[in-house]
Amino acid sequence: MSLTKFISLPFRYKIWKPLHIRLIANDFINPKQAEHEHSTHLNAAINWLCRAQDIREGKTDSGGVAAGWSFEDSWLPSYPETSGYIVETFVAASPLLNKPELLERANKILDWELSIQNKDGSFPGHFGEAGSQPVIFNTGQIMHGLNCGYSELQRTECLEAAINAGKWLIAQQDADGCWRRSTHNGIIHTYNTRATWALLQTGLLAKNQELIDAATKNLDWALGQQLDNGWFKNNAFTTDAEPFTHTIAYVIRGILESGLLLNNETYIASAVKAANALASLQKADGSLAGTYDQNWQTHAYYVCLTGLAQTSIIWSRLTQAKQVALQPNIDKALSFLKQKQRITNDSSVYDGAIAGSFPIWGRYSMFEYPNWAAKFFADALIIDHINQ
Repeated sequence: MSLTKFISLPFRYKIWKPLHIRLIANDFINPKQAEHEHSTHLNAAINWLCRAQDIREGKTDSGGVAAGWSFEDSWLPSYPETSGYIVETFVAASPLLNKPELLERANKILDWELSIQNKDGSFPGHFGEAGSQPVIFNTGQIMHGLNCGYSELQRTECLEAAINAGKWLIAQQDADGCWRRSTHNGIIHTYNTRATWALLQTGLLAKNQELIDAATKNLDWALGQQLDNGWFKNNAFTTDAEPFTHTIAYVIRGILESGLLLNNETYIASAVKAANALASLQKADGSLAGTYDQNWQTHAYYVCLTGLAQTSIIWSRLTQAKQVALQPNIDKALSFLKQKQRITNDSSVYDGAIAGSFPIWGRYSMFEYPNWAAKFFADALIIDHINQ
């Protein structure tokens, strides 16, 4: 980003504040933080997520996890979508960190999610504020948490809620498997496969063929969006934008996990093609560009840290499933991510957090520490630890 553009950033980011100046300066002056063992970085990320949950204590959205901390708004309200899949992270991290209290936190999230579910099975979009409309993707991510609540925390009401959510997803689905209604920005998104994965998982847990069939219809539609080079069409937040690595990883993960659940080689091969393409683009320092166009070219000056963490998870899952050997790529990605996490042990807003982008003024979640960045970094560390 040029100095002129940097100076002319929107007023709402309040870059003149002393804390904001320090955070910007840190990415200029000290871009590489110390690297530690996985457990140290995992503990820091989980502690930050716990503080993001505690900050909402006593509020109407108590139990959920704050969407993040930003220059514009400081701590944000609880985010139903990402709180949903943070349930899985808390459950997985609990035994590794010897923190049984994380299971209590996961249950608190589930209690809140169940309390806001709509009568038709959907969940409120955005922050769940009055008038917020349900979104396909958001409801699907909450279903991930509900499925975990049923399978790992033995909460039968969670499966019932997930089934009802799945029925709502089916009601919105077109005959070709695509979702064109109740979508983010009112356009189609191939990355909805991450919601499809939850739908499929619910169907398998409930032995509900209707849910399974709806999931496979969307997966088949999504494969029709993939180019020969592995890139997916209709995979950005808006029609005029190149997809972030965040959404590229979303679509790959949804197809991959569904393929593994179904032992479907066609789905797995699709994920392998895209994952290998990203591996070939990884830079020597372990990073990936923030966006990629249909030719896997980029104009991004930043790294989407969220997308890099998600891609590391995909590479780990493929390595775990013995589809491809990508451990060197995983090691480099995690090294880069570790260097971008500040661990100060002072419970500050950035202690253990992961920014949306590096540098922090990158276009993905600009000037923000989103909770899902910390979640996916934690997941990447957990799965790599399991693979060792």
